[in-house]
Amino acid sequence: MSQQKDEPEMGDEETPEWAQLSELKGAREGQRGGLVREYQAQTWDEPLIFNMGREGRRGIVFPESEPEVTDTVGESTSYVPDAVRRESEPELPEVSKPWVLRHYLHLSQETLGFTNLSPWGTCTMKYASKLGEQIESQQLADLHPLQDEETLQGVLEIVYELEQYLKELTGMDRFSFQAASGTQSAFVFTSLLRAYLEDRGEFEQRNEVITTLYTHACSPATANVSGFDVITLQPGDNGYPPTEALKEAVSDRTAALMVVNPNDLGIYNPNMKEWVDIVHDAGGLCFYDQANFNSTMGISRAADIGFDASQYMLHKTFGNPKGGLGPAAGAFGCTEELSEFLPSPVVTYDGETYLLDEDRPKSIGKVREFWGNIPLLVKAYMWIHAMGGDGIIEGSHLSVLGNNYLDTLLEDVPGLSKSVEDLSQHRMEMTRHSWGKLHEDTGVSTIDIRRRLTDFGIDAYWMSHEPWTYPEPFTPEMGEMHSKENIKTYAEAIRRIALEAYSEPEKVKNAPHNQSKRRVDEARINDPDQWALTWRAFKKKFPEWGESN
Repeated sequence: MSQQKDEPEMGDEETPEWAQLSELKGAREGQRGGLVREYQAQTWDEPLIFNMGREGRRGIVFPESEPEVTDTVGESTSYVPDAVRRESEPELPEVSKPWVLRHYLHLSQETLGFTNLSPWGTCTMKYASKLGEQIESQQLADLHPLQDEETLQGVLEIVYELEQYLKELTGMDRFSFQAASGTQSAFVFTSLLRAYLEDRGEFEQRNEVITTLYTHACSPATANVSGFDVITLQPGDNGYPPTEALKEAVSDRTAALMVVNPNDLGIYNPNMKEWVDIVHDAGGLCFYDQANFNSTMGISRAADIGFDASQYMLHKTFGNPKGGLGPAAGAFGCTEELSEFLPSPVVTYDGETYLLDEDRPKSIGKVREFWGNIPLLVKAYMWIHAMGGDGIIEGSHLSVLGNNYLDTLLEDVPGLSKSVEDLSQHRMEMTRHSWGKLHEDTGVSTIDIRRRLTDFGIDAYWMSHEPWTYPEPFTPEMGEMHSKENIKTYAEAIRRIALEAYSEPEKVKNAPHNQSKRRVDEARINDPDQWALTWRAFKKKFPEWGESN
């Protein structure tokens, strides 16, 4: 890490570098080779589809039931319970099929360009094979989880084999895929922990869960919901808590340790095996949140470190695209000792037939409907097959290499610093940075910079979880799928915006300029009185819009 500069970097004494850059047009190569391209989103003056409806227009006309069917089983509406019958017709837009197609084509064109560069490695855009989408749409669409098991053997086999692959990657003995997210996987653990302690008659005594400040916030939250008191360890100089702090927190009241490693700053705790032993010696269990699995897949296994349970993001690490909070799927794994408490059902195989085992008297029950998000399980299965064992290890190394390379390119960006300045660890999965100095110098915030980044056709970056512990945070995660050229381009765009902040701060503060929609009002985003989650709620809150647009 180079020494932080007090002034923005200049090209030479006569002409500031930012001034040189501002005169260039078109695709431009930066100081270190990154090629930043011009980008302009398509713009359509597109109304809401609810405003496009006209009475009597139809896109689809559903066929009437055949007389032979209704004579035999009655009208289909007779099967709808009275308690859930509608009292009035749904307020759906009446639109012809061509206009529906044109409407959504226009909307999709307004976002074109954002499949370009998205360094949210662990959080979303991994290599997502189109083959997975085809399998999902062509093979799963006609299946229903309430079909007889004998007619679902293919998909049950996929679920069973996916579990075998994850057992190999993690060392865990059993998995459940019912959790809909990483947070819900953490909830599975705290529910399972409570059931396990109650089964042993220890819950009244062991009611404390230990976690760290840079473990994901779902760990203390779910522990608290499940009835545990939470002890949060604060980080030391290296970004993770000292082992002595753990020793002081552990007691005969310790139920479990819940950690992320590498933590939410991307930093590994090199003493994790010792931590697990300390908690085990005190009689507690250890849960490993491996949402940040990109950098350790095929390198280390949770069970080998001694963890009793762990969770993985099938919507992050295993090739499923995920943006805008869904869809998601959590894979929760545990040791054989804890497996009898897993959510029900689990898939088993007797040598000839795949079965749904629902006879599990100590199970914590269901955490969501049916068996989980099956389409995402199929895509994760496809991704593992596409990568292969060697490919998974190579992907892990590339994630670390890409992130470390990006770190070197960001060293001389004016106003930017690392959250932990003197950190010398080499295997970083991501690195949290801070725009604190730039904000102090120019008034430009990290939110301004991430919005300006979209003007170059690059995804707005991840900042950090709330509340911010570092001023104006910025956390890029390169993942395994970005080339050296991609990384250079990303670093150059960041550097260019930093120079703009020092030379033309209002330009950055008012970004984006090249999008179909201009800057949104932050105050309205955070005001529930401005939200409308349904068309009916929208018309109720804003009657002038509902009638006239």
